[in-house]
Amino acid sequence: MKIVLCGPPQSGKSVLREGLKQAIRRIPDNTPYPYVITACPDGEGAWFQETSNRHNSEARRFKENYKKELGGFTPEFVKRVADSVRTCNLPLTFIDIGGRISDENRAICRHTTHAIIVYGDSEKLPEWREFCREIGVTIIAQIYSDYNGKQDEIQEVQSEMFLGSVHYLERGVDVSERPCIRELVKFIVTKFF
Repeated sequence: MKIVLCGPPQSGKSVLREGLKQAIRRIPDNTPYPYVITACPDGEGAWFQETSNRHNSEARRFKENYKKELGGFTPEFVKRVADSVRTCNLPLTFIDIGGRISDENRAICRHTTHAIIVYGDSEKLPEWREFCREIGVTIIAQIYSDYNGKQDEIQEVQSEMFLGSVHYLERGVDVSERPCIRELVKFIVTKFF
């Protein structure tokens, strides 16, 4: 499974990604290790959340240096990441893309298999559904990111789709025990492994 985490900017995709990864790693059976491909040149690689939890100011400094060095969505960056997605043969991979619908993100996501849409603005949800349709991936979850919320909600778990909301996806906060994240992990693991 190559699951793209997509949705508008500032919706908490990278924080959710880390929460899913940590929650899956705690499962004591033979669940596959959740590999992560960071597919946005914003400096928030898989290392960022963990470093931010320990040394926020240092993580931000490293992030800014990385962004300056990389120079954005260059053709070389897009090709390298798209090739990584295409050739990755691990059983469970999360691909964390930037929050804009673009040709670069389409190229990166061409070889993904499934999608989780994370959104804080409901008006943006249809365009991200269309993005997933265009690239030919199956949406397995839609997660409303309620930054100011006080609790998670599991709205519906169908055979093909998980609908829920998660509250306060903030960098530096361990969200792996949140009810929505735990249930989403259970949905993914039960359905696909």
